[in-house]
Amino acid sequence: MALAGINMLLNNGFRESDQLFKKYRNNSPLMSFGASFVSFLNAMMTFEDEKMQLACDDLKSTEKLCESNEAGVIETIRNKIKKNVDMQRPTALDVDRLQRQIIIADCQVYLAVLSFVKQELSAYIKGGWILRKAWKIYNKCYSEIDALQLMHKKRSQESLTSDRANDNHIPAMSLHQESLSRLKGAVSFGYGLFHLCISMVPPNLLKIINLLGFPGDRLQGLSSLMYASESKDMKAPLATLALLWYHTVVRPFFALDGLDAQVGLREAKEILRTKESIYPDSSLFLFFKGRIQRLECKINSALTSFQTALELAVDQREIQHVCLYEIGWCTMIEMNFKDAYKSFARLKNESRWSQCYYAYLTAVCQGATGEIDKSQEAFIEVQQLFRRKNNQIEQFSFRRAERFQKEKPTKDLCVLAVIEVLYLWKALANCSPSNLQRMNQACQEMSEPLTIGLKHLLLGAIHKCLGNTDGAVEFFQLAIKDELSRQTNSYIQPYACYELGCLLLENPEMLDKGKALLYQAKEEFAGYDFENRLHVRIHTALASLKEVVPQ
Repeated sequence: MALAGINMLLNNGFRESDQLFKKYRNNSPLMSFGASFVSFLNAMMTFEDEKMQLACDDLKSTEKLCESNEAGVIETIRNKIKKNVDMQRPTALDVDRLQRQIIIADCQVYLAVLSFVKQELSAYIKGGWILRKAWKIYNKCYSEIDALQLMHKKRSQESLTSDRANDNHIPAMSLHQESLSRLKGAVSFGYGLFHLCISMVPPNLLKIINLLGFPGDRLQGLSSLMYASESKDMKAPLATLALLWYHTVVRPFFALDGLDAQVGLREAKEILRTKESIYPDSSLFLFFKGRIQRLECKINSALTSFQTALELAVDQREIQHVCLYEIGWCTMIEMNFKDAYKSFARLKNESRWSQCYYAYLTAVCQGATGEIDKSQEAFIEVQQLFRRKNNQIEQFSFRRAERFQKEKPTKDLCVLAVIEVLYLWKALANCSPSNLQRMNQACQEMSEPLTIGLKHLLLGAIHKCLGNTDGAVEFFQLAIKDELSRQTNSYIQPYACYELGCLLLENPEMLDKGKALLYQAKEEFAGYDFENRLHVRIHTALASLKEVVPQ
């Protein structure tokens, strides 16, 4: 029933799935977990404070249900005695106990993810302690399931050898093997998500994470999620979604493959191909199809996918909003500023997540069309909607909008601001050569002293995307030398050091210079916009270098 509910969710039956899980959430741990996962998914798609709090409450409720039904003291003692006497086969009690423990660990992982989303030091530390508990449970369950599978395999072979004529043993053995295989899929989902989650913690916090007693292995995480996605557990479809999210969102955003963005796309396309017949009209799978098309620079196809997904998700506001967000980005990539600001204005009015950020995107896109007065009104609104003072995106939006509260923006400055956002969100690589040339022209025409450093950084990034390495190197060097940017745009110099360092790493003769620039970006700058984001990218670049060139 739980698997049916998840499949219902993925095939656009959002309301029906929600009703099914809510109706039976108190009947079994699996149904309670299904209801909590739906709540968690809604929170992760919107990042709205109310939904994140509701997801936390639901996950804690599921955890409590599993713990309250765990065996009591006498039962635990009896089980321990029995374990010493009979370890030859898993019982229904073993399966139920392991299932509950895995769900408890899963809830802990999701609670940690909700903490990490806040991007605050205290939230990272809190999330780390939560994960510590989950890690211990996963390790214990993983080892126990492996041991049970080995014993069951050995016992099956002995039984078949001694009494091949007795057919009554075979269905029972098959049933036990199926239960253990499903449990292995269940634990692999959380175990894999756990490893991915830890591997993406900002490097400056890795020492704290290691002190908590666990490393993050990205490859182990992906391997476990792949195993889970092919299992018969209720979380198999969720493992598939997690893999798609990783390959189409995380991997390109943090530049985990360096300059080669195609590696993750090939894997994501293969996943979609194998699942197409199961989820032919799923808005979620269409969303990921659109993400792949956008990353392949097929913007018109991506817009069609996102628009179709938007229409299919008629009962799911959260999915509608993520599709609307992608539509806004695709039109911004195409420099269709009018349609872009309409999408972001709708999100500003409908979404409860970071209205400040959506107001900023509305303002810069509206200004880029030449509607200066309305753009200034939107910039003023950014100031009024600034709520989350510890949120990096809102801090950036607030500081950028501050200038235009009293003085009117210009069309040229707004176009530059759009290009800046495209750069910071790794979307310049999705732009067509013709649009990149238009952006190059717009940047070249900027002469205001306060924007010189930003202009050079963006020109370097544009020329890098156009394949003009010499031009990119020249502009990044100019951006690094611009001392005025330390006062006005403090992120420009460390980002320029990183970009130039990565370019030089492509030349074997310039490896030492490239590494020096990466370490300069990492160690000589602090307190700038999106610092954690850059540190993850630097860490990835240095780690990939160590794999190619042994230290």
